[in-house]
Amino acid sequence: MLRNSRGLRSGLLILAALVAWVAVGAVGGPAQGRLASVQTNDAAAFLPSDAESTRAAAAAAGFDDGESLPALVVVEAEGGAALDADAQRAVQAFAAGLADAPLDGTGDEGPATVGELLVADPVAVPSEDARAALVVVPLDAERSGERVGPEEERLGSLAVTALRGLVAAPAEDGGLAGTGAQAWVSGPAGFVTDLSTAFGGIDTLLLLVALGAVLVILALVYRSPVLPFLVILTAVLALALAGLVVYLLADAGVLVLNGQSQGILSILVVGAAVDYSLLVVARYREELRRVPDPRTAVWRAWRASLEPVVASAATVAAGLLCLLLSDLSSNRSLGPVAAIGIGAALLAALTLLPALLVIAGRRSRALFWPRMPRYVAPAGDPGGAGGAAAPAGAVDEVEGHRLWSRVARTVGRRDRVVWVACTVALAAAAAFVPTFDAEGTSEADVFLGQVDSVDGEEALQRHFAGVSAQPAVVVAPEADLDAVVAAAEGTDGVSAVTPVGEQPAAAPGAPAQGPPRVVDGTVRVDVTTTAPSDSQEAVRTVEALRAAVHDAAPDALVGGAAAERLDTQLAGQRDLRVIVPAVLAVILAILVALLRSVVAAVLLVAANVLSFGATLGVAALVFDHVLAFPGADPAVPLYGFCFLVALGVDYSIFLMSRVREEAGAVGPRPGVLRGLAITGSVITSAGVVLAATFAALGVIPLLFLAQLAFIVAFGVLLDTLVVRSLLVPALAHDLGRAVWWPGRLARRAEVAA
Repeated sequence: MLRNSRGLRSGLLILAALVAWVAVGAVGGPAQGRLASVQTNDAAAFLPSDAESTRAAAAAAGFDDGESLPALVVVEAEGGAALDADAQRAVQAFAAGLADAPLDGTGDEGPATVGELLVADPVAVPSEDARAALVVVPLDAERSGERVGPEEERLGSLAVTALRGLVAAPAEDGGLAGTGAQAWVSGPAGFVTDLSTAFGGIDTLLLLVALGAVLVILALVYRSPVLPFLVILTAVLALALAGLVVYLLADAGVLVLNGQSQGILSILVVGAAVDYSLLVVARYREELRRVPDPRTAVWRAWRASLEPVVASAATVAAGLLCLLLSDLSSNRSLGPVAAIGIGAALLAALTLLPALLVIAGRRSRALFWPRMPRYVAPAGDPGGAGGAAAPAGAVDEVEGHRLWSRVARTVGRRDRVVWVACTVALAAAAAFVPTFDAEGTSEADVFLGQVDSVDGEEALQRHFAGVSAQPAVVVAPEADLDAVVAAAEGTDGVSAVTPVGEQPAAAPGAPAQGPPRVVDGTVRVDVTTTAPSDSQEAVRTVEALRAAVHDAAPDALVGGAAAERLDTQLAGQRDLRVIVPAVLAVILAILVALLRSVVAAVLLVAANVLSFGATLGVAALVFDHVLAFPGADPAVPLYGFCFLVALGVDYSIFLMSRVREEAGAVGPRPGVLRGLAITGSVITSAGVVLAATFAALGVIPLLFLAQLAFIVAFGVLLDTLVVRSLLVPALAHDLGRAVWWPGRLARRAEVAA
């Protein structure tokens, strides 16, 4: 009767778990698809409120009737010739008629034409060399961020799409095709649109590539036609849960989600859910050899996997939550977004997957077909989980894996040689870390492929080098106007200094109209840089401009696009100094609590820090000498550190948890070798899966994601194949029971292997 009661209770729990996950899939799936509608990719929105560029923007707002987001249509004669009269007339007609260009995709409630988004009439300006023309289209910045229509597209992106469509239309229809000139839609609005388009692949292409790679790897690992799909289903529903929670929080304004965070969330959830599932399934396979009843095997596997999997998830989540210390809201929000993803992966692996295995019942062994595990009756030793020795047959079968048995024997015989050689090799690679360029890149360098906004920016600089759509903005007390103007004019890299007058300028770069405008006792000065406002050269110019202006007027504020990039990079450098030590401290504390050993915890953290250094050194060589990347954002090494140290410790946790279990039965040194042999295959498979999922980020043609994909994928493989397979076990074997100090195992006598 008691057994029937327990069986009924167990069945109800399994049914409840399945119903809950079906509901998650039904609601969370559509929410995952709507994440793009709650993204914020405006760099200015990520800056802290006390950043100088943020304060400057607030102070400068009083000088504008409405903040604009310019779209720049750059027209250039083909073959280096001058624009003929017909082309010039076509440009003028284009500028006059673009306000009537229809906006498709806005739905019934959105604006119908581009003109409804303009804050001023478009201006057409010929270049001095007569070979190009520039049409400035000032879009309303606030309205451009609104999402409309069934696809919830941003109005600014729809306006840029409309402009590009009109550019491609024949001249007789108000376009520029057939005029003997090329035209591009660039400027801030063009860059934002191209960035949104690049991130548009996250919802479909990225996920399909990641899941496809995982499915292939799982098929090779399990050699089963069924089991990989159970693991993939677990990962997909985990992603649905994470997407639902993140969507609700982002929609409510609790956190800021950008395209990078969304892509990382998808990859992290899939990789973590598959990794945890691999651990559960591997332990389940062991237990099927030890007990005849599959339900009992599921329970024992779940109980044995619970501590290392929860500890692993807690370590990763806690490490990533240290990003909450960031000054940038984009970094700060990634912490909880990633932690939510890890939590969803953990729940799915420990509830949904075991439920599916229980439902399979006596057909569970068939899930592993054609390599079905066979029950081996114990020969006088019951074995089991929880620290007791496993039946000889079961353990021998696992340890009999040729590769990992050979690795374990090598580590046992030459432990000191192995760990010294690994340390020297990793240190040699880490020596190149100082060459890693993370000072930032220009906006044009963000894209890896050819995009309209970048081509247009290049044409703009060929013919309108003195025109900046986003000048640096200086807001200063009225009494300091002359001193500020003189300081700005004396700064290298400045091409024009224009106090904002009572009347708007007639054209871009034109002098002020009327006397300077005074708002609350302050004046505004627009400073045009020689370099494009989105470039690193402009950032360095603004840095010098700030120093000069502050010397002349201590209360002045310097803002603008280049200043926002400067403040973002300064905040990123500050985050590295603050967050890296915090991550190390948190992970060290968790490892001490989990392993009950200070020495083992310090060893694991040190090994993974060395591994990260080696990864960054190799990345510096590859990025500079193989891929010729222009540099990196400061967030690249920060994200790489958080992911690699947390995920690298992950695999060491899986290893050392099993080593501690085995050491309780056979002693510290033999326990290291048994743990390595038993976990070698499954942890390596987990590492390959996670590396493949992060490598999938490379399909999105953005520099940041490509660099992060390489760093994490290479680093995970390095952790899996070198640090966890050789360095850590060799060190642990060489130290013997001392590695467990001050825990109980440090006082345990060694037993012959």
